[in-house]
Amino acid sequence: MLTMPEISLRLGGYQPARSVHTRAMHVFADAIRRRLGKGVEIRYAENVTAAGRNAADLLPMTEGHELDICYFASSYLTARVPSLEVFDLPFPVADRSASYAFADGATGRKLAGDVAAATGFSVLAYWDNGFRHISNGRHPIMHPRDCRGLKIRTLDNALHQRVFRRLGFEPMAIDVKELAAAVSERRVDAQENPLTNLVNFSLHKTHRFVTLTGHFFGVALVLCNRARLAQWPDDVRAAIVDAMTEATTAQRRDAAEDDELCLATLLADGVDIVRADRFDRAAFVDAVADIRTEAARAAGLA
Repeated sequence: MLTMPEISLRLGGYQPARSVHTRAMHVFADAIRRRLGKGVEIRYAENVTAAGRNAADLLPMTEGHELDICYFASSYLTARVPSLEVFDLPFPVADRSASYAFADGATGRKLAGDVAAATGFSVLAYWDNGFRHISNGRHPIMHPRDCRGLKIRTLDNALHQRVFRRLGFEPMAIDVKELAAAVSERRVDAQENPLTNLVNFSLHKTHRFVTLTGHFFGVALVLCNRARLAQWPDDVRAAIVDAMTEATTAQRRDAAEDDELCLATLLADGVDIVRADRFDRAAFVDAVADIRTEAARAAGLA
């Protein structure tokens, strides 16, 4: 075990304490402590937005040495690493296991290399950021025509905005820090997120209609400052890799379980859940088919 010199790890996130990402970071921290003992000091800012920062600040904070490790949606790095758009294709994998196999295989290794070449990050893991679904406060969404004219909060991602505009929405990029207020104050009519965020940010208190579109399957990159990683001794780097493997297993398990728990919460609260038997999935897929083909080609998949 490491005793001297002391290693300091600064971790950052942007979600509430009960979120699967926050819990997984604690699994990682505990696993590091077991491996390195008292010689490691870990400081974890669970939610930087509570300190007035934007969630997206995690990226420059980590790249600029203010933090060592953070997690963030891959969609926010596509402008710098275009190949990451492979994770943003609309109406993607049928189940989680297909996405995990994709990320953990040769494609994931190539993407990690692309990230390292274009940024100051090293990719430590690909976390489950959930199937994204659409909620709104107006009416059930069952067909693209139901989307027309609705202002929808989106991630700051050009491909996402093209998809929603094609479906008839008016997309607005809003940071996570402002998401709950934008929904409760009705600055937006709709938003799209995994069910865990819908519940954890209490968006369902305003948005009483949820359509289980699964239009994107989100991937959260766990990113480490690359220069910092290179400075650490071999045993520290090995401990980080092993601990992150443990955390990723826990995160993916919890993400799947959390989906079921959140769905039960929404149903118990009387939210109108539009499942596959009530919405025209084929119409949604057809509406964005050319965008998907073009994006897949750009990402090297077609």
